[in-house]
Amino acid sequence: MDREQEEMQFLSLFGIYKEACKIMYSWRRLLGQISLVLILPLSVIFLVHMQVSEVFFSKVVHNEIVLDDTRAVSPTYNKVSNVLSSEWTTFWLFTAAYFTILLILSLLSTSAVVYTIACIYTGREVDFKKVMSVVPKVWKRLMATFLYSYLFFFVYHILAIVILVINIWILGFGSTKAFIPISIVFMIFYFVGFVYMTIVWQLASVVTVLEDTYGFGAMIKSKALIRGKMGVTALVFLKLIISLTIIQGLFKNLVVHGVSLGIVIRVGFGVLCLLLLFNLFLFGLVVQTVLYFVCKSYHHENIDKSALSDHLEVYLGEYVPLKAKDVQLEQYHV
Repeated sequence: MDREQEEMQFLSLFGIYKEACKIMYSWRRLLGQISLVLILPLSVIFLVHMQVSEVFFSKVVHNEIVLDDTRAVSPTYNKVSNVLSSEWTTFWLFTAAYFTILLILSLLSTSAVVYTIACIYTGREVDFKKVMSVVPKVWKRLMATFLYSYLFFFVYHILAIVILVINIWILGFGSTKAFIPISIVFMIFYFVGFVYMTIVWQLASVVTVLEDTYGFGAMIKSKALIRGKMGVTALVFLKLIISLTIIQGLFKNLVVHGVSLGIVIRVGFGVLCLLLLFNLFLFGLVVQTVLYFVCKSYHHENIDKSALSDHLEVYLGEYVPLKAKDVQLEQYHV
């Protein structure tokens, strides 16, 4: 990043994308190594889960239909019932393993990319070996931030369900003319709140890596940073979410449900979706790190590059996070 920090506050959506692409191109070898080790497995697991889940569900649905058509006291009924229970157990164990691996790889990828971009920003020498030595230590802090974020998402969804139930109880399910418009308004507010919380969580991950705060403190800091930059921040993350949804849709329709297309075409589309997802994950992590520096610049929070470089060093094998006093050494005025 060859821009001065004072200039970064003026970056538009296109400017942020351009800066991210410039970093990815200039440091393609290092980011490529990180991607092959962390982001590629993350992308593979993400897509494989969709395919395997479809296979599990097709078997479960088939056996449930057989069970409904079988006499309850017959040996066949007991056999199919046992098979169905085994399939559900296998499915939930697979799902638990999937989310665990997905979480670990996601946090490790975030640690690696954010740390790398910070090193690039400070002009400090960085290589793949150094990045991978720091990543496991940063990962623990990211896990704490994720758990706090998960708690907030859980509470948010509980409140949404309670409000929806109250709405149905008061208005009745479609029994009044007011039910549909009120439900639409509710869904809009729910979606806006969900996107906002996602933005806070994603930026909090960057704060966790680059500052001495994590968990709830990182979320509070993230919330303060996006204030005033909510428009461009929302556009960045909405575009990423929409792009992810499109890739998921393509994979589901052309690979998972594309049996009629033939194995060769399905494999081709699968590889294409993998490449698209692979690049989207990397691009998203680079963009959210650039966005962090843009928000810092907007709030006139000067980051001393030498202080940031010092705190990104590994002392005696321990990762030393950037302290808040070093991140906000002074407020400059434009």
